[in-house]
Amino acid sequence: MTPYDKLENKLSWVYLINLIFYVMPLFIVHFALWQYLSMAAALVLFLVCYFWAYRSRRSEMHWPIAGIVLVATLITPVNPGSVSMFAYAGFFIGFAYALPRYLLLMALLIALLVLLELTLTIHWNLFLIMGAPIVLAVSLLGRAEQAKLRHRMAEQQSEDEIKQLATMVERERIARDLHDILGHTLSSVILKADLATKLLVHQQTEAAQHQLSELSQIARDALSQVRQSVSGYKHQGLTAEIAKLLSRLREAGFKAELKGEVPTLDNRRETAVILALTELVTNVMRHSKGDSCQLSFTCKNNILSVCLTDNGSSIVVKEGNGITGLRERLAAIGGSLTTQQTDGFSAAIQLPLQESV
Repeated sequence: MTPYDKLENKLSWVYLINLIFYVMPLFIVHFALWQYLSMAAALVLFLVCYFWAYRSRRSEMHWPIAGIVLVATLITPVNPGSVSMFAYAGFFIGFAYALPRYLLLMALLIALLVLLELTLTIHWNLFLIMGAPIVLAVSLLGRAEQAKLRHRMAEQQSEDEIKQLATMVERERIARDLHDILGHTLSSVILKADLATKLLVHQQTEAAQHQLSELSQIARDALSQVRQSVSGYKHQGLTAEIAKLLSRLREAGFKAELKGEVPTLDNRRETAVILALTELVTNVMRHSKGDSCQLSFTCKNNILSVCLTDNGSSIVVKEGNGITGLRERLAAIGGSLTTQQTDGFSAAIQLPLQESV
């Protein structure tokens, strides 16, 4: 469960203390047996909807909110302490919705309280007078919780961007190091090789052998330096390339979303995935008529699944436009590529994380 689109539920039990308005009448009013049973059933149903809402994404909270409102409405003629249940509904409305819909739904919720007051015989004169301010006040707490959520999301996005920038800077540093190392080394190799060739032409075998020995040592030193320079780098390439691809999609007007954790791969698989995603993203940018794109990574049973989808209504992906080449490249390392063009474009890469024996 991600904390960035759901409520933090570690204190959800503590917040139930606000049900005191619902429980209090049980100790000061005498009810018939069927009323006790109905109130107990309503409480159970409320708790189901309450924890359902806590475990739901904001976009999915409408069902548990509707359940809470329904339960509270039905139990109000028996126990007007149901106003506390309406308050929880107000909180979830405040948390789940943008301002225009929040205002509309809260107006409807208050109107429901007024309707219950006017149409039912409620044995509490303060049901509406106290209930409406309580529901409104608690809904503002939901708005505050939504603001905290947005702040956390912004902080997380900033951290991700900093990580991506650090990865880019590291790649540039390594590129400069490799250029400096290989530029000097290859110049030395050329000079030594040319000199050894000239010495051999003049039958100066011993001197030529000495130059070749130095050339061999230069190559070994260069190899060691290159290994040191790229140490820790080979598994950063995929993350950085994905960040660039998502950035390209956003610049092209897509709402780009990354799901799952970017895996650590060996160089061969990493290169294959980067090339495949670059080709697929380019096709989406060229042909998709949609405005939303999602890239997801999942690992199960030692198989990496990479899926790129968009919501475009029309996209043309031809085998001759690079897809055939991608399939062949992936097949060489035991992978596969499948595409589908129903309700948008979808491309799925399946790749074993280890060499097949």
